[in-house]
Amino acid sequence: MDKDRKEALQVAKELTAKFIETRTVSPGNFAEVFPAVYKVVCAAIGVDAGPDNGGKRA
Repeated sequence: MDKDRKEALQVAKELTAKFIETRTVSPGNFAEVFPAVYKVVCAAIGVDAGPDNGGKRA
């Protein structure tokens, strides 16, 4: 996993945690929400959110 994808993962994790803190998302549906947040973060920074793309930008 390259640097951009690691940072996207960290940002998505922090955003989802913030959503849980503000009760926008419950811990019970974390598994549903996190992938969507990760995809949006990746799209915003121009990185492919796919499983294994060799770190190539979208």
